[in-house]
Amino acid sequence: MAKKNKTPLGIFTEATGLYFSNFDKFMKYMTFPVLGQIIGLGLVFLITFFYTQKIPVLVQKFEVLNDFNVLILLSIIITLPGLAIFVKAFWEYLVAYGAINSMLDNMLKSGRVYDFNAHTELIKRRTLPFIGLWFLFGIFSIAAICPLFWIICAIFAVYFVLIFQVFTFEPELSPWGCVIKSLKLVKGHFASTFLLMALAGALTYIFIPQLIIKLFSLGGINNFLANMILPLIKGLPDLNLQMYGIEPVSKSDIAIFTTETFIAQILIQYTLPLRSILWSLWYKELGKNTEKSDKKNKRPSEKLMEESHKKYGKKKLDKNILRRAAEKDEE
Repeated sequence: MAKKNKTPLGIFTEATGLYFSNFDKFMKYMTFPVLGQIIGLGLVFLITFFYTQKIPVLVQKFEVLNDFNVLILLSIIITLPGLAIFVKAFWEYLVAYGAINSMLDNMLKSGRVYDFNAHTELIKRRTLPFIGLWFLFGIFSIAAICPLFWIICAIFAVYFVLIFQVFTFEPELSPWGCVIKSLKLVKGHFASTFLLMALAGALTYIFIPQLIIKLFSLGGINNFLANMILPLIKGLPDLNLQMYGIEPVSKSDIAIFTTETFIAQILIQYTLPLRSILWSLWYKELGKNTEKSDKKNKRPSEKLMEESHKKYGKKKLDKNILRRAAEKDEE
């Protein structure tokens, strides 16, 4: 008995269930890729902040520092550790998206995830094409910044949403081939794919972050974290926003906004596995539909050749059989 096609809502429910049933494992797996970026950027910011505060004293003590080029070079050197942590974590975050795609078959069979290192290594073995795919995605993202391209980029974003799933499950394709295959899969399923994007976006970009931020606010955590960074915010130069028609904002409000933005960003990144699972399920669903369509549209001679290959292997067929099959094609 043929399996029924899954609806977008069914895919969304299944992906959410797989994510939360393995929540602890995904949290552990994503901790360095997510928090490593925050720690790396935090180190860069803190070191740069204290360095700029101490420059007058350093220049007085060390004459060699009385040179702008030397000051810039030193600022780069002292921020290298933080940058190294950030780059490493960011790369692991990008790889995680592909690795979690690779875990899907195991999740569907057993309902759980394991062997993270093996799936991660599968993606890292194809580093160059993976970087190439992210490069194409980066070009698209840069184009999407321009307001003139917002509508057309929004449409293409739906068509290209499966490029990383194609990359994982069809390793023979080039980065550009992944883009084309994603477009072909989504073609004819634009509305359903857009609905899935809306559901995933609402849950992982809005509902979960805002819910946690609200709970943190009720528990006083937001204010606690904001007070920790308030001295740094106060040390920043004041901006004359009134000349642009913008009312000035207090440093406390800026600290709260910064804190909540970081919390939201962390939560969005921690829910990457949910989005990865969802699009992998959708890729398999659309791929299944594509296979059915291809089989339905094949000519009698092509079907005959496939059946023969399965039964006898790739041997030559009798010319008369091929001729009769071709005649059926023409009828």
